[in-house]
Amino acid sequence: MNDPIQLLIDAGAIPSDPFDPLSRYRGVPLALHVPSPGAEPIPHVARRFIPQRHSIAVAVEAVVEAVDRPDLLAARTLGSPLSYWRIADANAVTDPFELTDVPGARVAIPSGGY
Repeated sequence: MNDPIQLLIDAGAIPSDPFDPLSRYRGVPLALHVPSPGAEPIPHVARRFIPQRHSIAVAVEAVVEAVDRPDLLAARTLGSPLSYWRIADANAVTDPFELTDVPGARVAIPSGGY
């Protein structure tokens, strides 16, 4: 089967990693799910495993402000609102809004990339 999208990826016309460099899915492979024999494959992002909390270096703790949302906290502490997921990973939460639910709470801010 000659997949035109794959041909474009192989030729370098389409990036092989479709995610933004700051995306939590950067480097996570794409996969195909075949729901039943002969069915059209469904592309999807493979499972992303959250790093173990002890493997993430923490630079500092930040105090949640009353006006904070996960993206605002990330912009204030990491310089990019798209990096909110790094703070969620460092605090072992799957719902980023848990980070900012309680004004005055302390949250771990990771250092560098991982």
